[in-house]
Amino acid sequence: MKESEVVSAARELSQPFCVTEGAGFRLRDVDPGDTRGFSSGEKARAREALEIGREALASMQERLYAQDRWSLLVVFQAMDAAGKDSAIKHVMSGVNPQGCEVASFKAPSSEELDHDFLWRCQKRVPARGHIGIFNRSYYEEVLVVRVHSEMLESQKLPESKIDKGIWRQRYEDIRNYERYLSNNGTVVRKMFLHVSRKEQKARFLARLENPEKNWKFSVDDVRERGYWRQYMGAYEDAIRATATPEAPWYVVPADNKWFTHIVVGSAMIDALASLDLKYPRVTASRLKDFAAAKKALLAEK
Repeated sequence: MKESEVVSAARELSQPFCVTEGAGFRLRDVDPGDTRGFSSGEKARAREALEIGREALASMQERLYAQDRWSLLVVFQAMDAAGKDSAIKHVMSGVNPQGCEVASFKAPSSEELDHDFLWRCQKRVPARGHIGIFNRSYYEEVLVVRVHSEMLESQKLPESKIDKGIWRQRYEDIRNYERYLSNNGTVVRKMFLHVSRKEQKARFLARLENPEKNWKFSVDDVRERGYWRQYMGAYEDAIRATATPEAPWYVVPADNKWFTHIVVGSAMIDALASLDLKYPRVTASRLKDFAAAKKALLAEK
């Protein structure tokens, strides 16, 4: 399958889930169980599509690295058990690890709390020629911190900066930050893995019932599940406020992991394809140097 055909198929699959303008967006309009024509009995076809996508992604990443002009930052946000780790593992499995870095952001440390909320993520933004993956990100500051606003007390902000307008201000800061990254050659794509409450429950139970998956379970996950409605409201508001053409959101159905992987991979292929990546051109003088080097190598005994 030609790369142009893969890109076309990837764009067709991923675009229905792409949000570039937040006005009017409603989370309830996206079905977490959507599979866009792939039935549960067609997982083999889905796996084949994922493998084709991996090969295209690996090829594009090699040109991204060689060209050394652009970088790609992919931000993953989701409720617990939505499959972020699984998506990162399966989609990125064919990419050269030298050109890719995954950064996971947990609860901020005391040092991180002594800085602005973007500081710890800025340090992990990918270098030119690289793909960076954020497993959670600065968006936690308008998601979990918004649901649990008491967390603001630990952030040592001046009292005058903590008011009803703080979330609107943070949305604006994030938009400006992502525009800044875009202006400097970092392509930003954001993935919200949209899992249903019913499927999350099933995955939690699977972790509890399987000793090999017990380590994935945390009692805190169930506690946070009690704030489901508040989290859905926070996600919807964040997507509405920060979806832009230069840094769109992909609201990816996540009840079927195999489909999630295809959509995430397709979105990344579409993003890289938009950059018209090429291997650097070799100058005439360097070609002469190459010819001389080849002649010297062949002359060796």
